[in-house]
Amino acid sequence: MIPATTPHPRTVFTLPADLLADSPPEARGVARDDVRLLVAAPTGIRHARFPELGRFLEAGDVVCVNTSATRPAAVDGTLAGRGVVAHLAGSLDDGSWLVEIREPQGTGPARDAAAGASVQIAGGAVLTLLAGYPDRHRRIGSRLWVARVDAETPVLEHLDRYGRPISYGYVRGRWPLAAYQTVFARDPGSAEMPSAGRPFSDRLVTDLVARGVVVAPVLLHTGLSSPDAREAPIPEWFRVPAQTAELVAGAVRGGRRIVAVGTSVVRALETATGDDGSISARSGWTTLVLDPGSPARTVTGLVTGWHPPQASHLALLEAVAGPRLVQVAYDSAVAAGYLWHEFGDACLFLPELA
Repeated sequence: MIPATTPHPRTVFTLPADLLADSPPEARGVARDDVRLLVAAPTGIRHARFPELGRFLEAGDVVCVNTSATRPAAVDGTLAGRGVVAHLAGSLDDGSWLVEIREPQGTGPARDAAAGASVQIAGGAVLTLLAGYPDRHRRIGSRLWVARVDAETPVLEHLDRYGRPISYGYVRGRWPLAAYQTVFARDPGSAEMPSAGRPFSDRLVTDLVARGVVVAPVLLHTGLSSPDAREAPIPEWFRVPAQTAELVAGAVRGGRRIVAVGTSVVRALETATGDDGSISARSGWTTLVLDPGSPARTVTGLVTGWHPPQASHLALLEAVAGPRLVQVAYDSAVAAGYLWHEFGDACLFLPELA
């Protein structure tokens, strides 16, 4: 199932090229958890460091984290005799795979890819492009494809041997899979790192627990974060465990904040929220699209990285924090020189005061 609507974020800004984080903080001489943290609340903007997160939360607040681990989902290949990179976003229910074929120079998707084409990938496997996605009638020029994967071993084993983490043109060099894992990673399945959780460290989690903040897991296997401008999010597999649903429901009844770590967690929690506003254990594919017209009902706070202009994620941020607060936060981040993308700085939205 494909989302019926495409989110149109209201937040508008210009992102200077020198604000793209081109390497992990550790490679820049900064600890994983010592990136900058902008705190956006109705009372104003505050600038801090990520280890100070607990200062802005209170005992009884629930911080929900994503336990999905990143797979090595990028693999080199050839299409029509030239080099390309295949991104394998995940398997579909019928055993086919959702893939993106990109130019190796990081310039974007290979727009001449066509249904019926074969992509030879490292290790002797072959991707056969079957149909465009989400428009399966599209025969050429699609960004995403439904593909059959022919390999001597199971696809995940093949990727473990020949794949590497997905990265884009703003990243300098190649970094090991460990650089793309969060401390919460337990269940392999994400094509790309649930990057909002990257700045967390064991000591920070311990600090939160010591302050009485509840840390609860959900699972959502992320797809690809490289959609065209204003392209709706693709369906993703998620699970909200019963214990987490109970913790969240109790915190809501007690007037505590529910702080999602990343847009993936927002999507999971809000999918598990029923029409009556109650949350329960759920799992499966989510096609949920949030925007200011369809705001979040359970999530009242959000830890997130910084998203590029026109990204559909911005509409989801607006669904949690409201367009005005998101715009103020992004304007402040640009002015203060915060760093963007998965290796960059972070933001804490607290649209509702405790």
